[in-house]
Amino acid sequence: MIKVLLVDDQPLVRAGLRRILRPRAGFEVVGECDDGDQVEEAVAATSPDVVVMDVRMKRMGGAEATRRLRARSGSPPVLVLTTFDEDEVLSAALRAGASGFQLKDAAGAELVKAVRTVAEGGCYLDLAVTHRVLSAFRVGLARPAVREPDASLTPRELDVLKLVGRGLANAEIAQSLYISEVTVKAHLGHVLTKLGLRDRAAVIVYAFDTGLVQPGGLPKS
Repeated sequence: MIKVLLVDDQPLVRAGLRRILRPRAGFEVVGECDDGDQVEEAVAATSPDVVVMDVRMKRMGGAEATRRLRARSGSPPVLVLTTFDEDEVLSAALRAGASGFQLKDAAGAELVKAVRTVAEGGCYLDLAVTHRVLSAFRVGLARPAVREPDASLTPRELDVLKLVGRGLANAEIAQSLYISEVTVKAHLGHVLTKLGLRDRAAVIVYAFDTGLVQPGGLPKS
């Protein structure tokens, strides 16, 4: 069973999530919060494998709740739930350490896949919002380089890092660099290890923070 903590200020939304993330699907909802300021205490009490978090709540939004939670050692990954009009909030959640984004009106099977992927340590970005989120990140939050890329990265690892920062999937990176997907995964694994990053979302943030990807999505030459 994958243990899930639900965080949403709407009881009907939480009820709907419970119906989808049921034991028959391999999930156990171990706790619920109706606002972001309850998350840290609830995580300590229930030890979930994944937190499913709304981005907009009354007292504390999902981005701030995610930032506080992910600052703690051993904290569970966070899947953020969103609607189509929350791009800037989502880009803030990405920087805060969220491991995935899923539209609230997605099919149940899609939500199950997203929660399972994030719980198992992966990164899940709903294709319907990925490019919108990255565009908001580039335009509103991208900033000048604060540090140089790590010198231990090889030229090919830098190539992969740049393309991940542009939002490309492994298959697209493989096609762009004329290498196999297996090789892309290997290079990405080396990048994560060398930089001490958690996941693909953290790689995207790193690419912007170091200036490897410029506003507008173009990699630095």
